[in-house]
Amino acid sequence: MIPDALINAVRDARHIVIFTGAGVSAESGIPTFRDPLTGLWERFDAASLATPEAFRADPALVWGWYEWRRMKVLQAEPNPAHRAIVELARHVPHLTLVTQNVDDLHERAGSTDVLHLHGSLHQPRCFTCGKPPEEPLGTPDEPEGGRRLQPPQCERCGGHLRPGVVWFGESLPAYQLDAAFAAAKDCDVLISIGTSGFVYPAAEVPNLAWQAGAVVAHVNPLANISRGEREYALAGAAGETLPMLIERAFGRTGS
Repeated sequence: MIPDALINAVRDARHIVIFTGAGVSAESGIPTFRDPLTGLWERFDAASLATPEAFRADPALVWGWYEWRRMKVLQAEPNPAHRAIVELARHVPHLTLVTQNVDDLHERAGSTDVLHLHGSLHQPRCFTCGKPPEEPLGTPDEPEGGRRLQPPQCERCGGHLRPGVVWFGESLPAYQLDAAFAAAKDCDVLISIGTSGFVYPAAEVPNLAWQAGAVVAHVNPLANISRGEREYALAGAAGETLPMLIERAFGRTGS
């Protein structure tokens, strides 16, 4: 059940913020970061590989794992939730899409100007000088991973390229975070999709929207609310719930 008050708020909104987490990508078959590693990587702990210290100690091991992850993303396809966000953008004056995901499924579905709070698997940079490579990454060499892969060298300084994601102990990109916070404070409705809300400072985005007077909805199989007023929990898969919300607010669409 989708409350009429939420449907009306979405229909009347001038600015909607969509805030997505790993649950959206999981519906495309991409494991979440907290899922146990499988196959040739099952003896490793994901958190222990996602640090600058791990890369300094064994850059080939860390690069190999991230290339395996990137291959999994390239094998996946956008799901109905990704496409519903694109459809929603056609119906509202202004939509800001903020994601904690490091894949490109939003862009491949058709979303533009996505704010990536945790970086991207597809945008590496030099570990030494911080510059991006002159040429984009090609297709990963090892579809199933499991072996060390020597990272490419930076054309400028000769250092190793590193994955373009935010590791534990690193700050989120200031521009992206500031833009997300500004959008949250400006929006009428924020829809949080597939995120636990426990990872800070990104988890401040829905809080800022609610504090500024926006309607906040959480779409998640285990969705719950803590405030009640102007806050809604839509328990279910995003690929089913979002299209239903759009249809209720704007009528049947062509997606």
